[in-house]
Amino acid sequence: MKAVRFHRYGGPEVLQYEDAPLPEVAADDVLIRVHAAGVNPADWKFRAGWYAAHVPRPLPFIPGSDVAGIVERVGSGVTGFRPGDAVFAMADMNRNGAYADYVAVRAADVAAAPRGLPLEQAAGVPLAALTAWLALFDVGGLVAGQTVLVHAGAGGVGSFAVQLARHAGARVIATASAASLALVEALGAHQVIDYRAQDFTDAVHGIDLVLDTVGGPTQAASWSVLREGGMLVGVALPPDADAAARHRVRAAPAWVTPHGPRLVEIARLLEAGVLKVNVAREFALADAAAAHAFSETGRARGKIVLRVA
Repeated sequence: MKAVRFHRYGGPEVLQYEDAPLPEVAADDVLIRVHAAGVNPADWKFRAGWYAAHVPRPLPFIPGSDVAGIVERVGSGVTGFRPGDAVFAMADMNRNGAYADYVAVRAADVAAAPRGLPLEQAAGVPLAALTAWLALFDVGGLVAGQTVLVHAGAGGVGSFAVQLARHAGARVIATASAASLALVEALGAHQVIDYRAQDFTDAVHGIDLVLDTVGGPTQAASWSVLREGGMLVGVALPPDADAAARHRVRAAPAWVTPHGPRLVEIARLLEAGVLKVNVAREFALADAAAAHAFSETGRARGKIVLRVA
């Protein structure tokens, strides 16, 4: 099969489009013929070696945790899927991923693809939507009537967070660039702040939950807008526990993992029109290096997708 792999850590140029062995399929696996793969910041951070000391990868390695495609075959212990099923999944980041013609994924992490949604769009959903759900509800404890500030509301995680929070009955405030204001408003934000034109700390206060997808100075400034006892959830970087204590607020990271049953719920919301997928740009699989370079700019409004089939 054709795949994109890296044989050493480095910049986008280390990605090679080449022949690779078919994945081995365990008893509890589903082999997916990949139609499209999502590109996430985690992909290029692994490729660049950010996590090499703590989570080393056997090289050469195929990146890509987001996949949508068609079931090619199933392991001997799998009963919930059969060849020909359209599916999507967040693949285990510890295994070779979805930048390939085929990927093997645990059946427990797979869900039927949303009906009526092109597979190119479905490939942009799993990791970002699962992260937004985890950060807002499981970690952040968001409930109806509360106010949430979502940083980078036009980004992959941010765009799903805006929609999910609005659907849950929260008041949603988001930051975005001027070019993305209308998009984030259309996703359901009650208020959108142009972060280049206005300091968000002057515009909001008494926030129940901050969803930080940016880190750095943005996170450092966010403590002051929280109410006492409020919560900051870090997606880009773990929050500073000492800063949280000084501001009398709570803080926690959101580390996403594959979750097939939750993808089933997310698929229902997509089918009902509650959630929409914003694909910023599509690339051919052979152009994965260009896709990574674009992702690294941080300017993508929505998801980046690789077309495979």
